[in-house]
Amino acid sequence: MAEKMLQPKNVDLRLERFDRRIVYEKCGRAKYISHLDLMRAMQRAIKRAGLPVWYTQGFNPHIYLMFPLTLSLGFESRVEVMDLALLEDMPFEETVRRLDAQMSEGMRIVSCALPVHKHTEITHAGYKIRFTADRSPEECRGLFEEFLARDKIEIEKRTKKKTANIVDIRPFIDVREISCGGDGVCLDLLLPAGGSFSLNANVVIETFFEMYGLECDELCIERTKILIANGKLFT
Repeated sequence: MAEKMLQPKNVDLRLERFDRRIVYEKCGRAKYISHLDLMRAMQRAIKRAGLPVWYTQGFNPHIYLMFPLTLSLGFESRVEVMDLALLEDMPFEETVRRLDAQMSEGMRIVSCALPVHKHTEITHAGYKIRFTADRSPEECRGLFEEFLARDKIEIEKRTKKKTANIVDIRPFIDVREISCGGDGVCLDLLLPAGGSFSLNANVVIETFFEMYGLECDELCIERTKILIANGKLFT
């Protein structure tokens, strides 16, 4: 009797599943939705959309959702990825239509397709950053170029064991473009993500501001792409 009680609720289920990779936008007010609240919002949207979603088959069955690369709070993105599974081989277009109709303000379903790459293949993410500070855009641009010209840019990075290591992040900052636009500076950066070492765009900017004693007036960060090792898009 005891052994029977320890069995998962759906131990006898062997349902066929159809994996799907959803690409979605998270912009505007939605950038303030935390990752935990995002998971809850997606689960509610999936239920309202009436999708034949596949549930995990453990002791506490729940909707299978996987986010390969978590987006930091306050960041915008048009390339976010969510994996789920369905019980039926529903057409991609219908999945997009039904799920997009249930999205919150600032969120939009872009596409649905079969997963191609594993989430462990992610190596980098691209970001567009725009900021204004208490100095002119031209001066800020010059300071950022000076920042990049340093031999080392060292920060204190916390480990999972709650210890701190000094890390030189300069080799990991790949700057594709620096420009002045309006009253601010625009950056196009490629940073390591998803692997053994990840570098948050916020860390780069905050280190720059602190090093030069700048006061940030406005900061906008948008993730623009997620890449695998060969430089191709993660899909």
